[in-house]
Amino acid sequence: MTRALRKARHGAVLTFVLAGLMCGTFTVRLPALADRLRLPESSVGLALLGWGVGALLTMQIMRVVLGRAGSRGVLRAAVPLCAASLVLVALAPTFPALVAATALFGMAFGAVDVGMNAQGSLVERAYGRPIMIGMHAGWCVGAISAGLLGTAAIALGLSLTTHILLVALISAPAALALSRTHLPDRAPESGAARESGRARRRLPGVVYLLGAITFAAFMVEGVVADWNGLYLLGTLHASEAVAALGYPVFEAGMLVARLGGDRLRGRLGARALIAISGGATALAFLAVIAAPVTAAAVAGLFFVGLAVATISPMALSLAGTATAEPGPAIAQASAMGYAGLLLGPVVIGFLSAAASLRLAMGVAVVLGVVIAAAGRLLPASRTEIVPLRASARDGGGEPHLPLAA
Repeated sequence: MTRALRKARHGAVLTFVLAGLMCGTFTVRLPALADRLRLPESSVGLALLGWGVGALLTMQIMRVVLGRAGSRGVLRAAVPLCAASLVLVALAPTFPALVAATALFGMAFGAVDVGMNAQGSLVERAYGRPIMIGMHAGWCVGAISAGLLGTAAIALGLSLTTHILLVALISAPAALALSRTHLPDRAPESGAARESGRARRRLPGVVYLLGAITFAAFMVEGVVADWNGLYLLGTLHASEAVAALGYPVFEAGMLVARLGGDRLRGRLGARALIAISGGATALAFLAVIAAPVTAAAVAGLFFVGLAVATISPMALSLAGTATAEPGPAIAQASAMGYAGLLLGPVVIGFLSAAASLRLAMGVAVVLGVVIAAAGRLLPASRTEIVPLRASARDGGGEPHLPLAA
């Protein structure tokens, strides 16, 4: 294993950390931004919708862009743009300006998300063994760090603009430094080769199955992120301080699972682990909505995080091995996943209005069962890491993907 490959792995993990830091900072300071502009909850929802739609649009475009520029080229441009658009969010003077800024931030972040997962897949295939789940642990570290830094900024009396500007000023140069560690993708094909290889680049059906698994996993994560606090407050009558613990406890469970997830995948295999994780997600969420007291529900959220954490990283990892070029397949699976992240909270809102929040959150139990069933449908031939050619791992040359996965 070459020194360059080890640097590429560290660089990929730190890129996930950086993305988690920027996205987490946006989430942590959104209440302060809404307070400054005196926005009602409905307006905040529209701003978040702009972010999500922007991310989805970019992810679809990335299917083409990654095939031409590669993940290294995308990240070199997208991460600094993400930092710059985060500053625009902080500086937005009016609600329309905020919606425009959050849409731009979502577009930049969508490119970062797909690019870092494509780069992670490339590094994973160069290693020849599962390491993608550990990279996603970097995202948890970044998101948790954003929360801690946000708390510190508030305690120190830093303004919203100053706090976000400091994060952006750290993130942009860090991104440029990290881009030097990223592995180069396969050289773009000539026009004639692109024309003759068009059929080969059509995404196989397994990519859409993996996208459906990512959709369900992200939907579960969205349900927890947006509704756990209201569930603890309104249904279980927890105090505001206790209700605020729900999401950090969930993230802690995700971090623990992702730190050891690659080793578990190596022992059980991706197909079995996705099925087991889906079933465990259903059982853990069932425990949360059946919990008679707050403490049991908060503890259950830790186990939901523990169960769901490995599903989307594994699905994206497998999508990256389903085609010769990982980028377009990962872009498709990521776009489907983000659709679930956006749709989940909306579905829960409608169902809770029609019935109750406790009953509505049962959707997450159903999603866990769906993930377990879909995991069993994955063909065994598509659940192994497809390594890069040995020359890319051992000789320090350009990595080359196999012509067929």
